[in-house]
Amino acid sequence: MQRSLPGFLARFQQVILPILTGPPILAFLPAITLGAFWLGGEQALVIVSLGLPLLFIATGVLGRWPTTSLLARDSVTGLMLRDGFDAVVSQVHDETNGNGLRSACFVIELDDLRDLATRQGQDAADLAARRSGERIASALRSQDTVARLGDGRFAVCLHPVAQMDLELCLQMAGRMQTAVEEPVSVDGLSIYLSCSVGFCLRSRAPGKTAADWQGAALEALADAQLTGPSAIRAYSVEMHKRVQTRSDLREDVAQALDAMQIQPWYQPQISTDTGKITGFEALARWQHPVYGMIPPNDFLPTIEQAGLLERLGQVILYHALTAMKAWDMAGVHVPRVGLNFTTQELRNPGLVDRLRWELDRFELSPDRVSVEILESVMTDSPDETVLRNIRGLGQLGCQIELDDFGTGHASIASIRRFSVGRIKIDRSFVMKADRDPEQQRLIGAILTMAERLDLETLAEGVETVGEHALLAQLGCDHVQGFGIGRPMPFEQTLDWIAAHTAKLQDAPQIGGTKT
Repeated sequence: MQRSLPGFLARFQQVILPILTGPPILAFLPAITLGAFWLGGEQALVIVSLGLPLLFIATGVLGRWPTTSLLARDSVTGLMLRDGFDAVVSQVHDETNGNGLRSACFVIELDDLRDLATRQGQDAADLAARRSGERIASALRSQDTVARLGDGRFAVCLHPVAQMDLELCLQMAGRMQTAVEEPVSVDGLSIYLSCSVGFCLRSRAPGKTAADWQGAALEALADAQLTGPSAIRAYSVEMHKRVQTRSDLREDVAQALDAMQIQPWYQPQISTDTGKITGFEALARWQHPVYGMIPPNDFLPTIEQAGLLERLGQVILYHALTAMKAWDMAGVHVPRVGLNFTTQELRNPGLVDRLRWELDRFELSPDRVSVEILESVMTDSPDETVLRNIRGLGQLGCQIELDDFGTGHASIASIRRFSVGRIKIDRSFVMKADRDPEQQRLIGAILTMAERLDLETLAEGVETVGEHALLAQLGCDHVQGFGIGRPMPFEQTLDWIAAHTAKLQDAPQIGGTKT
């Protein structure tokens, strides 16, 4: 009997105690005391009245009594706020500590809520947040906890169960994401929002505290947001290492720029008419001495946070002009190199003079440089310095290119205003265009507009022969993408150019003889 007593106490605390300490017990307390009086008189009434509170204190009931109903609620969604959610996570963390029960913590963030508030007003954003909270809750069980942690951020803690694995959590994340991404009706308009989801299983949580568990879910969300909108990520040890790597990168980035570890790699652009090389785009790459090749999505945000985007632009410009001079000396004809200019660089009043000085130093004409500007720069109400710099670069003789065309809302007036010479069709339009008639119609419309405005066109993200052939058939002037050539260091460009030129010479001549 002595061996079975601890097991009974554990079962009492895990099974019976929650029933005795739940809200329904309030309905039975008067009946218990009245029954004690009827059966045992005043003495029994006194014993029960004093004994029950002492029993609750001795068994830890008072510390376990649910308080969520007394906690503050979000005024927009009616959901629990951060303090209440932290308490729930802590409680579930303790309940699942070594007893076989399982749980998971999710963090969901609406990708576009701030943009919606800017476009449609705060009332529309509040409506979208309220609907999102309702939909997240509808995808869960009644015992699960949903909270709002910020404007567009929600959190979920699952009620402990005996069976739960990664696949089940992925399915649950997908259900919540699908529910949130259903259209929201705002003033008769259907508004579409996407959301990113990060989660961590209790069994995979790092550290030994509830805060570590919740922090892991936040790390997973951050990783999902780096991937792109509408992504889902589960926390893993490898992810934690990547987060640590990004933290280390913040300390290394300034030294990396000075040590020339960050340099441009070059992706070729070719004519759909002749197949000849019409340029290269310079793309920043970081060869880290410890971590190896670091993707731009990992280090560019770090450079921006460190306030070193202008310094990065100077490094890329120097190496790109050096490459242009080297191609010329090797007798290779590369008409121009494309450089991406960030908003921070365009806000520098001395940008045009600096570029002019660099071109003079390398004895290169301005038309050898294509200035690539994101469409969003033109649609985000640029300040006067940005406007003056874009016009100045065009007057200098550089070709102005509108990058990622079709993803923003650049007007024909703004294209004319900035003397844009070429538009780069975003890869989202190119993907599977040879198999999707809708994509073909969109590309055709863009090309027709460009032709009427006397603009050159370049399609990004071309990966297949079918996409390349379709774009040539539709009249796109230039193409770029993995199907043409991947970004490469300067040392490999000469070999690639030689191989590509030889391939053109070996191609059969239509309507004539091979030369």
